[in-house]
Amino acid sequence: MVPRGDTLRQVRDRAIILIGFAGAFRRSELVALDVADLEFTPEGALITIRRSKTDQEGLGRKVAIPRGDVACPVEALKAWLAAAAITAGAIFVRILNKCAQRITDKRLAGRNVAAIVKSGVARLGFDPAIFGGHSLRSGLVTTAVKRGVNLMKICDQTGHKSLEMLRVYSRDAELFAGNAAAGLL
Repeated sequence: MVPRGDTLRQVRDRAIILIGFAGAFRRSELVALDVADLEFTPEGALITIRRSKTDQEGLGRKVAIPRGDVACPVEALKAWLAAAAITAGAIFVRILNKCAQRITDKRLAGRNVAAIVKSGVARLGFDPAIFGGHSLRSGLVTTAVKRGVNLMKICDQTGHKSLEMLRVYSRDAELFAGNAAAGLL
């Protein structure tokens, strides 16, 4: 799903998809990120979410983004910051002109994240109408549940305050896990 290539748009969009998935971020959380919200460590990156849908008071929370073996969200983010020469302010910004690719200081909007996700799934041959910016968040939950990750650890990543809301995401992923009929026939 991530774009391959080294144009500024491809590098930015790769970072958005990988960071969005690994952090299970809402699209509004992704586009609100600033360089000051990042802390790189040997294990990966710590990203501070200053405010979110479920944190209107702005208490904030830190999300750990581990390094990846197949696709590394941390390296993708570093590559974007380096390619765009972003050292302060908004991380995910607009790029003007497809040929000249001029970086602006204007943040992307949530709808831009949705368009990037739709473009990625279209490259894979899926119907982009059934995907959006929230697909990164729900995709992490679904994949983690299928891999048997502890639900409390998933809540730590997503910021869900209750397991009930998490179950909405993971319902279909759990249908075969520990199924009562498994191994009976």
